[in-house]
Amino acid sequence: MKALQTARFMQRYAALAICVAMMIVTGLLADQLYLGRVMSLVFAGLTLLGVHDLLQKRHAITRNYPVIGHLRFLFEAVRPEVRQYLLETDTETVPFSRAQRSLVYQRAKAEPDQRPFGTTLDAYADRYEFMGHSLTPAPLADPATFRVSVGGDQCRQPYSASVLNISAMSFGALSANAIQALNLGARLGGFCQDTGEGGVSPYHLEHGGDLVWQIASGYFGCRNPDGTFSPEKFAERARDPRIRMIEIKLSQGAKPGHGGILPASKITPEIAATRGIPMGHDCVSPPSHSRFQTPLELMDFITELRALCGGKPVGFKTAIGQPWEFMAIVKAMLESGVRPDFIVVDGAEGGTGAAPVEFADNMGAPMREALLFVHNTLVGAGLRDQIRVAAAGKIISAFDMACAFALGADWVNSARGFMFAVGCIQARACHTNRCPTGVATQDRLRQRAIVVEDKARRVANFHRNTLHALAELLAAAGLQHPSEITPHHIARRVGSTEIRLFSRLFPFLEPGELLRGYSAHAFYADTWRVARPDSFAPAHLPSGGARPGARTAAAAS
Repeated sequence: MKALQTARFMQRYAALAICVAMMIVTGLLADQLYLGRVMSLVFAGLTLLGVHDLLQKRHAITRNYPVIGHLRFLFEAVRPEVRQYLLETDTETVPFSRAQRSLVYQRAKAEPDQRPFGTTLDAYADRYEFMGHSLTPAPLADPATFRVSVGGDQCRQPYSASVLNISAMSFGALSANAIQALNLGARLGGFCQDTGEGGVSPYHLEHGGDLVWQIASGYFGCRNPDGTFSPEKFAERARDPRIRMIEIKLSQGAKPGHGGILPASKITPEIAATRGIPMGHDCVSPPSHSRFQTPLELMDFITELRALCGGKPVGFKTAIGQPWEFMAIVKAMLESGVRPDFIVVDGAEGGTGAAPVEFADNMGAPMREALLFVHNTLVGAGLRDQIRVAAAGKIISAFDMACAFALGADWVNSARGFMFAVGCIQARACHTNRCPTGVATQDRLRQRAIVVEDKARRVANFHRNTLHALAELLAAAGLQHPSEITPHHIARRVGSTEIRLFSRLFPFLEPGELLRGYSAHAFYADTWRVARPDSFAPAHLPSGGARPGARTAAAAS
């Protein structure tokens, strides 16, 4: 037993003992050989490292295994890169597969994107999806016609939007060069760029691409010193002709219901000027808006913004969580007579920035379920034909777009797809300020790797080639425009022997169904019953459920 313990002891400290021995041996040779002097210094350094490992108290591994224990940290550091480049399969999604990234790179570079020898997907696997083709294909439509008019009867400056646009990404989260490349690409391709909540920076304006100005809870770019909304600052900026639409951000897919803090150390003078915040202080994005607290007050805010911006389309972006809250907003539309011009539905799978793990993994509804819920609620309330709906969340290919259109979207936004087009390699270092490609960093030396003119062409190429692929899908299905895609055109395998059309897989409400006081869909009927236009809180939880706080109070009494 004692011999075994001695052997284990020697194993633990063998690396340090070897370093000491080699330091002595090479030190004896140092006078005769230059290499001996070099090796002596190397082993002396390793010996000092081993002594430090024995004395330090932070890492148990290196305290028990001096010198050699550092290999564990080395392997852990390079594991993501080894996995991504050597071990990951083409279809493994973490969060985007190699096949998805390759598709974007090929289309952005205008390289051939055909795949030889058949699909790499398992057509017999559960959840495999496909689009049905027609025996009478339609002529190939011009992708330039794939546009949607945004702006209802309460809007004086409607906007003709592409069916594929750049989703919300702020200056600060992305580098100046990345923002410029996206904006120039949007101008070249005739589509729009969402500014994200960080405000309209000079880099958003430099190349004249169409913008959607996102107004979030921090009111960046239109705020008073105390963080409240400033109508005067908003009106001054919103009348810029390059700003085509206004988007109120209620929540986002990556971290819905969660505020954010940009540390003072990361705030540059340019970011401070863009956001309208002071230097030397943390920049706080509150979880909720201070301008409104109820659905009816949100309608008042939409009316105010529409007047201040000169009648441009005004809408809101939201992730879906507690369903009665969105239905409360719809009821407020009916009671007030105010209609947003558009609604952007963000899925829980979205997120270009960093988020707490639990929020990224387990908070909010996925895009497809959220999109269908929003579409159905508007249909059931008789409002769907008055409001445009967009979808965002892991949309990369033309087929991704087709699935969103089948579930009710009028257009789609993509964030990470366009990041790949700019040069993102999915290093997942967005929050570290050490993005290896210069896309998500404020380090000027790193971001100079992005050559704006070159990357802008790639952004435009990705947009053009993706819409061309969409046109080919439509033609094969006998269609001419994305608006013609219905749930009948997409199918999903739901088992080894069963395939269902989306029209049979998902519930779809009839126009005005919720207004009749009865719906065959219990979830929608129950949720609509408890939604209130004057509050985001429900009258009572569906199916007789009580609030957790009420149960706690009852138990206490």
